[in-house]
Amino acid sequence: MRKKGIVIAIDGPVGSGKSTTAREVARRLGYLYLDTGAMYRALGLGLLRAGISPDEGETAVRMAREARIDLRLHPRGQQTLLDGEDVSGAIRTAEASDAASRVAAHPEVREVLVGLQQEIGRDGGIVLEGRDTGTVVFPDAELKIFLVADVAERARRRFLEMAGEAGDFSTLIEQIRARDARDEATQLKMGEWPTADAVRLDTTGLSLEEQVDRVVRLALERGGGSVPEGGRGEGPV
Repeated sequence: MRKKGIVIAIDGPVGSGKSTTAREVARRLGYLYLDTGAMYRALGLGLLRAGISPDEGETAVRMAREARIDLRLHPRGQQTLLDGEDVSGAIRTAEASDAASRVAAHPEVREVLVGLQQEIGRDGGIVLEGRDTGTVVFPDAELKIFLVADVAERARRRFLEMAGEAGDFSTLIEQIRARDARDEATQLKMGEWPTADAVRLDTTGLSLEEQVDRVVRLALERGGGSVPEGGRGEGPV
C-alpha cells in the first residue's frame, strides 16, 4: 500500500509545546494527528476513578488490555473516549497528568498502547506527539522533533493551560522537575532519548507560528508533500 505521507514524531518534556505544535503541523500538511499521551492520561484517569494507584502495575496492564480507549477527530481537536465516555477535558487535570506519567512507567502498559498507536499510523501521513513516538512507536520515522524549553517557561505554559487548577506556581515548577526526572528515567531504560537523529528545537523564545513553521519546513524537505491550499487538512484519527 502506498504511504499517505511521512511519519513525523514530536517528543519532549511536559510543557515544551508538543500538543499545540503537532496539531498545527498536522493541519497545515493535511496529516492525521495523534496525541499518544492522551491514551496514557485516559488510562491513568480510569485507574484513579476506580480508586487504584497508577503504580499498581498488574492492574494497570489489565485495564490497558480491557479498557476501550478511542481517539476521534472533533472540530475543536482530538477527542478522547474512555469506554465510550468523552474524557477529553477530564484528562487535562494535574492529577490525570501525574497518573499518566506513573502508569507509563510500566513496560507492559506501554507495549499494549504502542501496538494501538502503530496500527493507527502504519500508512504514514501522520504527526504523533508524546513519549516513545520516535524511539519505540516509530523508530524509523522520517522526521523526529524533540522540543525543549526552560523549566520556568514550561511551568508558565502549564499554569495558563490548566486555568488556575495548577495551584502555586513554584510548586508547579517542582512538580515539573520531578516529572522530568521520572520520565527521563523511564525513557532511558528503553534506549537513547532523544535519539541521535532527532532535531532538537528550543521553543523558549519562539511563538507558536515560528516553531510550527520550522517543523513544516523540515517535513517538506524530507518528502512530506506540500501544504494544502489554505494550509488546512482534515486530519482524522
